[in-house]
Amino acid sequence: MKLTALYPGTFDPITNGHTDIIERAAGMFDLVIVGVARSTGKTTTFSTAERVALARASLAHVANMEVTSFSGLMTAFAKQKGARIIVRGLRAVSDFEYEFQMASMNRQLYNQAETLFLTPSEHLSYISSSLVREIAALGGEVTRFVPGPVNAALQDKFSG
Repeated sequence: MKLTALYPGTFDPITNGHTDIIERAAGMFDLVIVGVARSTGKTTTFSTAERVALARASLAHVANMEVTSFSGLMTAFAKQKGARIIVRGLRAVSDFEYEFQMASMNRQLYNQAETLFLTPSEHLSYISSSLVREIAALGGEVTRFVPGPVNAALQDKFSG
């Protein structure tokens, strides 16, 4: 039986912390689907198409991975894709309460899937998309926090 995992998120932009979790999940599952959320209630710096393209470029080296966007309920998307595992990243204890509540709700909506929490490698645990965006917008250097394609896109976005 092919085991498919879904790693959903906004990925605005995808960071080295995200790619670390995806690479490790790819070692555990037959297929990892990176689900880029279209309508999140958040104002994003990059469009959905840009976020998908940046994720694909950043993860081209991961053979058993696909990147696609989705809208609506993540659990409906997981079910449609046949994902039995929902991967969520935890950077700090402060993330746990929200993620635990979300995992419990997701189980009610799609009880055939399990949530798997992964922590990024310790040297990446402080990285967040919002901090990366803020640093880049203020002209700071983000090369060590994001993949090369994302760094270039951030420079283009904020160079004007």
